[in-house]
Amino acid sequence: MLWLALIVLPVMLLGANTVRNAAGTALTSDAPAVRLERLAPHWRMVPEGRGVADAAGFVLSGCDGVHDNMEFWAGFFAERGRPTLILDSHGPRNLDTAELWRLVCAGQAMPGEERAGDLAVTMAQSDRSDVVLLGASHGGWTLLEYVQLLVTGQVPPGLEGWPAPPEALMSRIGRVVALYPYCGLLSSIDEGDWSAAPPILIVASGQDEIVSTASCVDLADRLRERGARIEIEVLPGVGHGFDQSERSALSPLAFDPAARKEAAALVGAFVSNGG
Repeated sequence: MLWLALIVLPVMLLGANTVRNAAGTALTSDAPAVRLERLAPHWRMVPEGRGVADAAGFVLSGCDGVHDNMEFWAGFFAERGRPTLILDSHGPRNLDTAELWRLVCAGQAMPGEERAGDLAVTMAQSDRSDVVLLGASHGGWTLLEYVQLLVTGQVPPGLEGWPAPPEALMSRIGRVVALYPYCGLLSSIDEGDWSAAPPILIVASGQDEIVSTASCVDLADRLRERGARIEIEVLPGVGHGFDQSERSALSPLAFDPAARKEAAALVGAFVSNGG
């Protein structure tokens, strides 16, 4: 029966870890200053030479880590007068080595609610009051979790406390953009009064192979009932990760430059409406 134990035990461990992530508990907890110290060597400002205090934009990658689409969006905002920080959550956790990022994609490491703490401690260093947040896939999920935590005042799992009052952090966000985010069962977004939350745009993929676009449409409807100002645009015939050309081996996803251009137009108009 050893062979059965070798199969059952890993499945049980994975299941227990999934339940833990869904419950919003973390294995370790950091003081905000400690988390900031871990993150700082891995983030990058666009354009170079600007400091985090100047950051008027923050971009968060998908579950496979920072790739060329983050460079694109950071440059997109920088060209419009918004120095932007590319926030790398994978490097500080060594999730960018030995393909450990696949654990993130499988929901076994760094769930969105936990990753939101990275954004909290980093955004607290910015002096700007009109910040734009953009996240792709797992990064988009993280942004939605971040707003939910700000709305409810709950401390992000894995942090010992907020680096600044949550209402102060929220008041400095101008716009939130989530590209093809995860909106499924592991999320805990549908909580609290969202009437004071910043405007949100979801750009979803009509033919998404990874996440459920229908779940995001349903989530947007539920959040509107909670007072959220949220728009969702579904790009027909477009797959997951359409804005990213760098791929892992055997990835079934495809870069779609036309879809990225369309998304950029939507994001540009949405951000411009914020002043």
